[in-house]
Amino acid sequence: QVQPVESGGGLVQPGGSLRLSCDASGRTTASYILAWFRQAPGKEREFVAYINWSGSTTYYADSVKGRFTISRDNAKSTLYLQMNTLEPEDTALYYCAASRYVTKELGRYDFWGQGTQVTVSS
Repeated sequence: QVQPVESGGGLVQPGGSLRLSCDASGRTTASYILAWFRQAPGKEREFVAYINWSGSTTYYADSVKGRFTISRDNAKSTLYLQMNTLEPEDTALYYCAASRYVTKELGRYDFWGQGTQVTVSS
């Protein structure tokens, strides 16, 4: 199993940057697709980005494309999300998740962390 633990959230001003990390330790972590989702207050959890096991394939939601970068270090069993040019609309609880499928469908992700809060405000 994979037991994700997110970190790196915080309060940042609009236009600023943050880097989220996810410790995704567990057996055969490297074989899993890893992804970031987020959930804003009063809204449904939504897909942000995923990355395949080798890092050769990434996919982003249109809302973050060009601003966010997902990456992983399998040797450290760690997933990252570099977030630049942050907007107030990016305020949400950010979750790390793992799946055996290359997908952005929330229901296909079996393992979830507890989330890390990102707040973008002046």
